[in-house]
Amino acid sequence: MERDSTKRPDGPFFRVPWTALQESGGRTLPVDRDFHYPAGSPTAIMDTVPMPISLTLILGPGLAGALVASYLLGAIPFGFLMAKTIKGIDLREVGSGNIGATNAMRAMGRPLGLTAFLLDWGKGFVAAFWFADWGGTEDLLSVQVLCGALAVIGHCFPVYLRFKGGKGVATASGAIIAMDPVVFLVGGLVWLVTLFISRYVSIASILMGIAFPITAYLRWGQPGWSFVLGCAALATLILVRHRENISRLAVGTETKIGQGKLDPEKDKYVPGDNKRG
Repeated sequence: MERDSTKRPDGPFFRVPWTALQESGGRTLPVDRDFHYPAGSPTAIMDTVPMPISLTLILGPGLAGALVASYLLGAIPFGFLMAKTIKGIDLREVGSGNIGATNAMRAMGRPLGLTAFLLDWGKGFVAAFWFADWGGTEDLLSVQVLCGALAVIGHCFPVYLRFKGGKGVATASGAIIAMDPVVFLVGGLVWLVTLFISRYVSIASILMGIAFPITAYLRWGQPGWSFVLGCAALATLILVRHRENISRLAVGTETKIGQGKLDPEKDKYVPGDNKRG
């Protein structure tokens, strides 16, 4: 008997098929752990990754555990920790004063900065892809949106650093690719084109954030309302978190990419100062 490519009887995951979601008009569907997204759909390729059993045993199943774990994971300031332990630099005191990947790259150089970006990206992916499965609810997509959003909130407002964190771009990207890689790819293309033309990471990030909900709506429509609203909320948060960058753009002092590595002694961060991006 030929195996049905739209089902996987083994493993801890369940995924509501996209075709069934369309047919239901977005209504809640019965849970069937044999189902996952059909072959060829955006998330089918990632459905072979096993859930980390050790984390499940530590935090326990359930929606509350998934949401708390998502926030606590998102709140881990990887860029800050790397800069502090490897370079002896406090990212809050140099450049833009931000702990995110862009300031980390300027302070530590491209290899370490890219590593910080990937770790921040991974926080959103793990929260939306793995932790959401602990929810045990029929509406998996909405739980993925909540877990991804809480990972981004954790990154922006980390409890470990008195709620002063990054801007959420990398973490939001990781969460979105866990739900629909195509939405991320379109946003990523907007980011690359904008960065190539303007040389401003801030403008590229803002426009990428705006592209997320537009693309999500065009791909999912009403059945994916929670995903569309989640993308819109993330876009709004990204815009708000870039308000200082917008102020620097307005006065022409925003830093362009490739303008050199930060000097921890010369490029001190001063709150309210619009001279450094």
